[in-house]
Amino acid sequence: MFSGDWTPPCGSCCTKKYATLVQIPWRVFCKKGCNADGDTWEECIGKCTEICYKDPVLEDRQWSAYIDRSPGEDSYSLECFNACISGCGYRFDIPAEKVGLIKPNRPSKPPPPPPPAVERAKPASGPPAGSGEDVPGTSA
Repeated sequence: MFSGDWTPPCGSCCTKKYATLVQIPWRVFCKKGCNADGDTWEECIGKCTEICYKDPVLEDRQWSAYIDRSPGEDSYSLECFNACISGCGYRFDIPAEKVGLIKPNRPSKPPPPPPPAVERAKPASGPPAGSGEDVPGTSA
């Protein structure tokens, strides 16, 4: 009934790149890159940053960043950004090698500090416990 030409070519590229079931969210963000506002490659990159990295809605409440439809965790934001940039690359006919070099301008969070070292108690020097004269060998 419909020919394959009615689908925008950019969206088709996203569908092919993110074809598996578990990649559907990234396909959506790739298509957002295809349809992003902006008339230049640089503007499209800016839109991908806006879409994938959200600041908290409420000050001092990191969880509130999730309210604004961002992907959530840092690793998800990076995957979102990469997928969205792929869409921008398809839209503006940018070579995949150049698209792969684009990194988000958001600094990644520093890794959590290592857990504190646990010091083990050293055995006390002297006679072993229970050998003292003040402890009777039988119960009272």
